[in-house]
Amino acid sequence: MLAVRDERNLAMAAPANELEVAIHNWRSDSGISPLALGERHVHVWQSAIETSSPENARLQDLLSSDERERAARFHFEKDRSAYIVSRGRLRILLGAYLGASPAELQFVYSKYGKPSLGNSTQHASLSFNVSHSAGLVLYAFAKRRVGVDVEHVRNNFDAGQIAERFFSEAEKIALRTTAQAQRHQAFFRCWTRKEAYIKAIGEGLSHPLHQFDVSLDAGSAAILGSRPDAAEAKRWLLRDIPLPADYIGALAVEMDRNQ
Repeated sequence: MLAVRDERNLAMAAPANELEVAIHNWRSDSGISPLALGERHVHVWQSAIETSSPENARLQDLLSSDERERAARFHFEKDRSAYIVSRGRLRILLGAYLGASPAELQFVYSKYGKPSLGNSTQHASLSFNVSHSAGLVLYAFAKRRVGVDVEHVRNNFDAGQIAERFFSEAEKIALRTTAQAQRHQAFFRCWTRKEAYIKAIGEGLSHPLHQFDVSLDAGSAAILGSRPDAAEAKRWLLRDIPLPADYIGALAVEMDRNQ
């Protein structure tokens, strides 16, 4: 089971049979106090990116040399600023969870490009994931595999055509039978749920999207089936993340392997 509540701090441990998710809103005008994360807690932070904020210069000072080089490669200033802000705030949050200096944290990358912390065994126990779209960024933290995705809902493309290329057969059928007026919302629910899962397992779009099925209905996020390992679907929980209008977000959290 998974319970969701929206508050700044978790003072009590979650029940033994639950994962508990807390939703936090980033406020750049307030400092981040040390943060505690229990074994069965998942924290999601929501942050708007103000690309012209005075905070940006301070955040850039926290970045490593390779991060600054990557920022400099962005052609447009708004993209460069968005990267600096999202990465700098990630470092601040990680530092608050780990009791470490944000500027001294070191990232290592998988062959698929997924970052993790490489400083120590203690740091490696904390999993995190980041997603951003159209000025909104989400961060997810847990002591288990976790993935998050956010998308800005748009109607200026052929959702059915993309679904026919990437979705599973069950998902294609579900989208075809969705009312036309609701089809783009359903498409983005499907897409963010699939993205959250493949980001959690660390394979990104290298993982074939047709090998697992997710629900498309509002309020019922779930992995409905997985191939070739049918038991994989039972190892994960999917949940929608409450977001401002015109955004859809999803969270994937690994359950205990023996469940």
